Amino acid sequence: MRIWILPPLFLLLPLLGCAREQQNSSVQIAAVEPAPSESTPAPPQGNEAVKPVDAAPPAASAGEPAELPANRLANETSPYLLQHAHNPVDWYPWGPAALEKAKRENKLIFLSVGYSSCHWCHVMERQCFLNPEIAKLLNEHFVSIKVDREERPDLDEVYMAALHIYYANTGSPQAGGWPLSMFLTPEAQPLMGGTYFPPEDFLELLTRVQDRWQNDRASLVALGQKFAEIVDTHLRGRPTILKAPLEPVRLEELQTELAEQFDPVHGGFGYSDADDKRPKFPDSSNLLFLLARSQAGNEAAGKMLERSLDHMAAGGIRDHLGGGFHRYSTDRSWRVPHFEKMLYDQAQLATIYAGAYDLTKNPVWRQAAEETCDYVLREMTAPDGGFYSALDADSEGQEGAYYAWTADEAQKVLSDDEFALAADVYGLRGLPNFEAAFVLLESRPLAEIAAARNQSVEQLQQALAPVRQKLLAKRNERKRPLTDTKILTGWNGLMIRGLAEAGRSFGNPQYTAAAARAADYALTKLKLPNGRLARTDSGGQPTLNAYLEDYAYLIDGLLALHQTTGDARWLQAADELQAEQIKLFWDAERKGFFFTADDHEQLIARVKNPVDSATPNGNAVSVGNLIYLAQHAGKPEYLDTARETLEAFSTHLQDSPSSMPRMGLGLSAWLKARPAATAK
Repeated sequence: MRIWILPPLFLLLPLLGCAREQQNSSVQIAAVEPAPSESTPAPPQGNEAVKPVDAAPPAASAGEPAELPANRLANETSPYLLQHAHNPVDWYPWGPAALEKAKRENKLIFLSVGYSSCHWCHVMERQCFLNPEIAKLLNEHFVSIKVDREERPDLDEVYMAALHIYYANTGSPQAGGWPLSMFLTPEAQPLMGGTYFPPEDFLELLTRVQDRWQNDRASLVALGQKFAEIVDTHLRGRPTILKAPLEPVRLEELQTELAEQFDPVHGGFGYSDADDKRPKFPDSSNLLFLLARSQAGNEAAGKMLERSLDHMAAGGIRDHLGGGFHRYSTDRSWRVPHFEKMLYDQAQLATIYAGAYDLTKNPVWRQAAEETCDYVLREMTAPDGGFYSALDADSEGQEGAYYAWTADEAQKVLSDDEFALAADVYGLRGLPNFEAAFVLLESRPLAEIAAARNQSVEQLQQALAPVRQKLLAKRNERKRPLTDTKILTGWNGLMIRGLAEAGRSFGNPQYTAAAARAADYALTKLKLPNGRLARTDSGGQPTLNAYLEDYAYLIDGLLALHQTTGDARWLQAADELQAEQIKLFWDAERKGFFFTADDHEQLIARVKNPVDSATPNGNAVSVGNLIYLAQHAGKPEYLDTARETLEAFSTHLQDSPSSMPRMGLGLSAWLKARPAATAK
């Protein structure tokens, strides 16, 4: 990452407690992986309608009343904002009222960004935002703004970039994460920040920030102006003066870099002996690139893909009872996860496992994909066909309590023979692997266990089915983690593709029908009054302008449905949305797509970032969409648009290929589709 040199930053505190984030960043500023999680109430089972989030805080501090008067957030629809609706902090949502108040009263802004399934967001709420002393200080001296990063990814990316630049300039080893806690000038320009702060440190920090604002305002205003310029320059990207050639060698370079980051023992990416405590994420964009390379006959890519998918499917990151995958592993070997479940992970991993099954016919991979799709249809699907955003990690005040088992608990549910099988497969003997309990995981490869029992893997899976059903039924009696019932357009697009791919791979019309129903919902209900695509629907209220990723992912999902069904209406809907995307997001000067539309609210920076994170980059997905539409919708001019988008980020792809594997997929598709004259 380039180090931007700021004027001497006021080290109000040597970032007191900022070391609590639970994740690392990738190569670039915007490639940050989520920290922990928290949500909205969910149905106990099935697809029952979910009531709006309970406005009472998750837990009051000692001596606090169980409920406090409602603040402005009670009028919001975001489950995350509603979780803070009874804090004593005088929260504002991001908008003109808060920003004008800061300017009018010449107060600093305290910006807190999180999401409903964020564990440390909840911890900071309980410890800080329910603390009367902290609330008093915030209310007197700051304008406090609370943001749901899933509703406003534009704000999150801008101010997370600011935090990364701040860390780089202060020499902090921190990587960023959530809750994102930033101090801004009245003009919303960044000054400094961190993530989670313990209450004692946060109190001291607030006091020192306010003292500095009171006594050295002019220098802080100048600092904020300079800081905002740097953030804008970084996020807009450097001008493409010299374009790197769009050549097959870029794909080889990308795979080489991924191989250098690959864990040859347990699969996945990012492990190193020097940082053996680093969490491990699925990195779905990496896996999709390896899948495409493997489909093209690249043996080395196939081996990396196989090891990763096998170990993830066997590990505790996979929910072996209910299906689906947790957000990330806290260890190298995928054993103990951070337990939140995100829709975008289910969507991408369903796509990957279904595609990998097509290639190998591995029954374990088919089971992983089918159980993921079944989980989403059972527990993350709204009555009208859209998909909810997330399931929390916590229940009854404990992370993982819903998922972990003691041996005694399992024995009470199962017969002796069933428990013996479960103990053998899931490792329910010996020392617990998660506090005083077990996270279920496959203790050794299923093929090995099956061979020892003179069975095939399929026969072993059949024997396990009633055991898993009994344990799941018992687990369903526990207090369920909260579900974030917010429906996000882009993430729904990802899930539409996952279900369409699974429907095609497994010949399952139920999956295809669910994808079609969600697509119909998105095209009819996720619309604003002006007819534009909306970002989100919470409680039946579509709101906020859609971002680049919403268009790109939904178009991608529609094209997957067209590929599966051959129904021209999906192709037509995708073509119409693509034309609208080009009109709203295209950068006519430098090419490529901005993250926000031309008529979007003006922030301190306008983002155009090519890097993949937990979700793929919108520019990269758009390249694939443009090529498909050029080939199937009679739009040959879209090949030029795809080429210009690739060229806009070509030097980045050359310099840091492993940060943008989805752009590598786009390049691969373009190299196959480019006109013969261009190929010469």
